[in-house]
Amino acid sequence: MISTTLSIPARAALGLAIAAAICAAPAQGAAPLAKFQAPGFYRAMLGDFEVTVLNDGTLELPVDTLLKMPKQKADQALAKSFEHSPLETSVNGYLINTGEKLVLVDVGAAGLFGPTLGKLVANLKAAGYQPEQVDEIYITHLHPDHVGGLMADGQRVFPNAVVRAGKADADYWLSQANLDKAPAEQKGFFQGAMGALGPYVQANKFLPITGNTELVPGVKSYASAGHTPGHTTYVVESKGQKLVLLGDLMHVAAVQFDAPAVTIAFDTDNKSAAVQRKAAFADAAKQGYLIGAAHLQFPALGHLRSSGKGYQFVPVNYEIPR
Repeated sequence: MISTTLSIPARAALGLAIAAAICAAPAQGAAPLAKFQAPGFYRAMLGDFEVTVLNDGTLELPVDTLLKMPKQKADQALAKSFEHSPLETSVNGYLINTGEKLVLVDVGAAGLFGPTLGKLVANLKAAGYQPEQVDEIYITHLHPDHVGGLMADGQRVFPNAVVRAGKADADYWLSQANLDKAPAEQKGFFQGAMGALGPYVQANKFLPITGNTELVPGVKSYASAGHTPGHTTYVVESKGQKLVLLGDLMHVAAVQFDAPAVTIAFDTDNKSAAVQRKAAFADAAKQGYLIGAAHLQFPALGHLRSSGKGYQFVPVNYEIPR
């Protein structure tokens, strides 16, 4: 406050001086946009098992044209969930610590799908683990966004891990004959699988899965062919709690939970993919267990409940494991 003991002219002069000083002070600009997220991992307990979801990043997909439905209906379904195409789509892996084994389901794309992916290993380290600690890696299918993270600079990223995937998928995607006859736009899928798995095959660290079987205590594989010839889902159980990892049985939550019959261009066999998805959704809603999927929005864990002819996805409540 300007002192009232000064004369009016003096007060006026002092006020002008203060105003001039304020105007002359350098303006403080707005803080620059940070444009990064916290590390992409989310941890939850499943009975005695620790489950850590690891995000590999996100990828914009033109799902309105990839989904096997009229573009207008796809856009309407996306808008209902306040989304639009191209859709920012998560790519996730799941790390399961059983207390005896450290198991990783899917490993992300690394550099095979562009610069917005390839964060899974960094997030694994941020979550308190090292690649050398991983004992087993289970791949839902051999598309690049699920196997790319296995290899870096021609070397195994997980040097002590045994890698497993459905035999039918390995026979299909690792076949030179299939690569040779594949259309040009699909050759990269074969080359990505061959390059990522090659170092493990050469080291005798790749073991194909035949049939439904228990891989380690508490983790089982189930054949769910359709999206690819050997697509596999994995069931994790501990102390009566259950988590089913669906892989690519679904891609677009905003559409396929409401309409499970809708398929996508990535499916090798659209009819079988739809049958597998419908069965998986119905069982999850009936039994009430947790589900996870590679392209559910991170943190990609939750439950399904029936809603009319479709389903509603209920994400897990955020909690800190104790």
